[in-house]
Amino acid sequence: QVQLVESGGGFVQPGGSLTLSCADSGATFGANVMGWFRQAPGKDREYVAAINRGGRNTYYTDSVKGRFTISRDNTKNTVLLQMTNLKPEDTAVYYCAANPSDLISFKQKIRNYWGQGTQVTVSS
Repeated sequence: QVQLVESGGGFVQPGGSLTLSCADSGATFGANVMGWFRQAPGKDREYVAAINRGGRNTYYTDSVKGRFTISRDNTKNTVLLQMTNLKPEDTAVYYCAANPSDLISFKQKIRNYWGQGTQVTVSS
């Protein structure tokens, strides 16, 4: 069973940095594609970043490339999202997600497991 808990959200000024962490207390962490989505008020939940099972391949939506870095530690059942040069448009609730199938399914939110979300606010 997958149980995801996010932490690390908060308030930051434009240009600042935050690191989000997601811990999985289940026994299948290494078998899942992991990643992050975000949802701003009044908008759909959108894909942000993903990492494959072994952690060698990472993927990002265009708007965060060069600013966000995703990583995972399969020995600690954790995935991180390091966010730098944050912009007001990055403001959203960020959700950790896991998918037992593949990257396409993950991006399309087919059979994703979800955390409860953590708020990130970027404002001056």
